[in-house]
Amino acid sequence: MYQYDDFDSAYVAERVNTFRHQVEKRLDGRLTEEEFKPLRLQNGLYLQLHAYMLRVAIPYGSLNSQQMRALAHIAERWDRGYGHFTTRQNIQFNWVKLVETPDILKALSDVGMHAIQTSGNCIRNVTADHFSGAASDEIADPRPVAEFLRQWSTDHPEFLYLPRKFKIAVTGSSNDRAVTKAHDIGLRIIKNKSDEIGYEVIVGGGLGRTPVVGTVIREFLPQVHLLNYMEAILRVYNAEGRRDNKYKARIKILVRELGIERFRDKVESEFERLNDSADKLESINEKTERERISEFFEPPQFDTDTDLFEFEAARRNNPFFREWVKTNVHNHKQSEHAIVTISLKATGAIPGDASSDQMRAIADLAETYGYDDIRVSHEQNIILPHVHKRNLPSVYAELRKHKLQTANVGLISDIIACPGLDYCALATARSIPIAQKISTHFSDSAYAKAIGEMKIKISGCINSCAHHHVAHIGILGLEKGGVESYQITLGGDHRENLRLGDRAGPGFSADEIVPAIERLIDAYLGLRLDPQETFLTAYQRVGMAPFKAALYTEQGPKQALAS
Repeated sequence: MYQYDDFDSAYVAERVNTFRHQVEKRLDGRLTEEEFKPLRLQNGLYLQLHAYMLRVAIPYGSLNSQQMRALAHIAERWDRGYGHFTTRQNIQFNWVKLVETPDILKALSDVGMHAIQTSGNCIRNVTADHFSGAASDEIADPRPVAEFLRQWSTDHPEFLYLPRKFKIAVTGSSNDRAVTKAHDIGLRIIKNKSDEIGYEVIVGGGLGRTPVVGTVIREFLPQVHLLNYMEAILRVYNAEGRRDNKYKARIKILVRELGIERFRDKVESEFERLNDSADKLESINEKTERERISEFFEPPQFDTDTDLFEFEAARRNNPFFREWVKTNVHNHKQSEHAIVTISLKATGAIPGDASSDQMRAIADLAETYGYDDIRVSHEQNIILPHVHKRNLPSVYAELRKHKLQTANVGLISDIIACPGLDYCALATARSIPIAQKISTHFSDSAYAKAIGEMKIKISGCINSCAHHHVAHIGILGLEKGGVESYQITLGGDHRENLRLGDRAGPGFSADEIVPAIERLIDAYLGLRLDPQETFLTAYQRVGMAPFKAALYTEQGPKQALAS
């Protein structure tokens, strides 16, 4: 992973010192809250319902054991003993005190971390496939690209005050685990007919109030042109994006209003102008910088021992370990290794939360068994991307000690949920209690396995921080006449063929939502062709009607399908 050099360290230290002085001025009254707000947001500090919340950047979801231990220390010393991992691959601390935030930022800077541009109308934390550098289906590791973009976008003088926040995601696989089509810019690493590596560029995606599937603006962009093309897109957006209405200020609205062809013409024109004016020395330096950054992402020296006796014996003799391997362990590009997903979704737990003790345990496992490499997934779980299969029984045993062994990745209780009205000032309904109720209701592992692959995502407001629009079953919490109401969408898909879910109908109360989900599951189990047909595949085959019948009418799903 990328390591700070002297320039990086000095830059972050200067930012911390500047913010310390700004906090002092706020505390003694020299700055009003209105004056202070843009300053704190530039450093990832929000004022939520009950306290300040600090959002810490974890660029492209990568960190090491030292950094994870620092997060555990912050949770223990300055918060309430836990942190919340988000769908942006960041971590949030929900109970920090304003006077202590400079000390937290200093603790982060000591381990090469920060909270810069985790808020504000700027280019936010660049996200990437959480299996980067390990996935067997990967064309190329997207992390060097993400780091290159992070360095380019940090404090970029032209793009610090965009019409609205701006999000970029990168994937290096044909199987999209980075939700690229739901971002302002999505980059897919691909190869052309000459076997040259470049990028498919997607623009104008996004969820929230106006969900839009991103559109391909360039089918193949050579690597050498990446920054100029990114500059071109952002310049067009910065110049023509709306600033009079924040609900219509995202690039997806501009693309929709102009149309993709007209928007593409503007971008290509700006791109040509940038290329014509580019200094040759600048291009040489850019290539050198890409190469310098790439050196930090060389794969580890993998243990190539092929003796897997201990792993096979444990899988044969321990049914709990065997089930955990089935759900939480994925193929690695090195056949003797595996990718381990650590679920932060124990029965009844708050999705994405990890205690300081759990964070330290994960750090120890990464250091001992995982080549000191940790990832945060956009699905609010933690990944150990490189674990020798021989060590999987030991990893599982340690996870059990810290209640991190839940074998539910990809199943119905592996729920994504935003903090909702328990914390967020923007929320209109609670998300966490609904997630806990669903998780508890479907806690029987045999039942969960019978249901099969299932993505439930719960947002506490229209901003869709939990990506409910692209869930198999999406739940949106809204306030209706002073009462929390939960709308259901069906058939969403977050992968490479991203699809927005269909709204089923009127919402349900907090007491009604779990029985409603159960009726959906019962309908699916009765309609599927065989146990291998997933909920999403069944929905795509039969459509909304039988599921809507199960939700709202006395008519059974099979009768609705027949009609």
